[in-house]
Amino acid sequence: MNVTEGLQQIRERLLDNGANAATLALVDAIAQRAALPAAQSATAASLLQLTRMLARSPAANNDITVYNDLLKLEEQLEEAARAYHERAAVEERIPTHSKKYYKDLKDKEKAKKEREGRS
Repeated sequence: MNVTEGLQQIRERLLDNGANAATLALVDAIAQRAALPAAQSATAASLLQLTRMLARSPAANNDITVYNDLLKLEEQLEEAARAYHERAAVEERIPTHSKKYYKDLKDKEKAKKEREGRS
């Protein structure tokens, strides 16, 4: 994921959470640096990774309110990731069959009923 886009998403989530102005200022400052031509190709693995990086910044370390805003967002992102992985695990356990499988099953049941009807 592009860092600039990720920071924009983080900013939107922080706004939704009612984050402090200092937290938004931190994200804006980092986004300005990420928008520089030298940093245009910067990527991050996830929003969670970006949030953790922000939480380790000097601004977050010096202001407990900023740190708490970022910690709250980190917890929300972790919960969303956990829920996603749980859904994926459930879907993985549920056998999925093709349309042909169900057609063949229906044909077998139909043939079985026809044999039973002749007996």
